[in-house]
Amino acid sequence: MEFLTVSDLCKVYGKGENEVRALDGVSFTVPKGQMTAVIGPSGSGKSTLLHILGGVDRPTSGKVYLDGQDVYAQNNNDLAVFRRRQVGLIYQFYNLIPVLNAEENITLPMIMDGRKPDPKHVDELLELLGITERRNHLPSQMSGGQQQRVSIGRALFTSPAVILADEPTGNLDSRNSADIIALLRKSNRKFDQTMLIITHDEDIALQCDRIITISDGRIVRDELTGQS
Repeated sequence: MEFLTVSDLCKVYGKGENEVRALDGVSFTVPKGQMTAVIGPSGSGKSTLLHILGGVDRPTSGKVYLDGQDVYAQNNNDLAVFRRRQVGLIYQFYNLIPVLNAEENITLPMIMDGRKPDPKHVDELLELLGITERRNHLPSQMSGGQQQRVSIGRALFTSPAVILADEPTGNLDSRNSADIIALLRKSNRKFDQTMLIITHDEDIALQCDRIITISDGRIVRDELTGQS
């Protein structure tokens, strides 16, 4: 069953001589539970695609459907709720709140949505992330790898429909990078979590179920890796 459908997606910045087509007719589908890597050179449109899939930036034209829902048929208020509840975003530079500890950073999206976190779920997720002993530590008291684990926990905590990761290992050394991808794969399999990961690292891409290659705003290659 196709869980995510992208149809003829275009994103244009500027007009006339200054026009830039960041995305130019991108179409693909993703079944539920698939872990997909999106690769391509800098400026190819990868991050633009991720932001549109996550409801952060509206497309110029085209459609995005998530679990049958037309994402951009919603008004701005509904789109904000969609982002909070249906999308988990993981960034290269963690984006943690410096005055909140690990547990508070992880549970923040649910609290902002007016919902009460389940303490048992918090404990299970901290254990999965391998940071139970860091639950009361501030970001400044944790290593880069630990901070990225908190960032992943924040993305996973609300059980979103899709996880979108933008260079999640780009700020880490090779050992921590391997640990983070292994953790994402573990989460993917444990929760049947649909994931799209932007990466420049071919070794990371090959650990995903599928690799989509983008160049100049268009898909130039789409292949399964045999990992599923």
